[in-house]
Amino acid sequence: MSLYKEWTDLIENQTDATFESFWTKYAGTEQRIYKDILAKKKKKVEGVFSELCAAYDAEPVIFMGFLDGIQTSLKKAQDLEAVKEDSKIKLEIEWETLYFNMWKAKAEYLYTLEEWNGILTPERQKEIEREYKKSLQAHAVKKPGRNDPCPCGSGKKYKNCCGKNN
Repeated sequence: MSLYKEWTDLIENQTDATFESFWTKYAGTEQRIYKDILAKKKKKVEGVFSELCAAYDAEPVIFMGFLDGIQTSLKKAQDLEAVKEDSKIKLEIEWETLYFNMWKAKAEYLYTLEEWNGILTPERQKEIEREYKKSLQAHAVKKPGRNDPCPCGSGKKYKNCCGKNN
């Protein structure tokens, strides 16, 4: 079984009885990893999977969860299905994307880490927070008027096309 499959099985098989202890372990490990990366301003994290697990004092399945979570904040995503204990890992982190994604994941325990101050200015952190909050706003779509061109692109008036049955 692949490490990634172990990770997805672990997530999917959490129960009300196991979730709290799982989350405590996962969040604590994730926070420890990010604190180290941010404190050392390590935009690139490289090494053999098993060595990175040891360096961050992380169980392999939990470290796989970290890799899964950081995927959308990397210059180039990893093929998680192919990762084995002896795989070489190379993470090139996009700081601003990572900070935004931490807001998106509602991971307050991560985006409030003081180590961010060495990476992004407080002003930039606020700007990214505003960008995130703005992304949540619903955008009203104006319904076309009866004599407007139909938005389907037919070239007909709305009333003679998609608006015919309205």
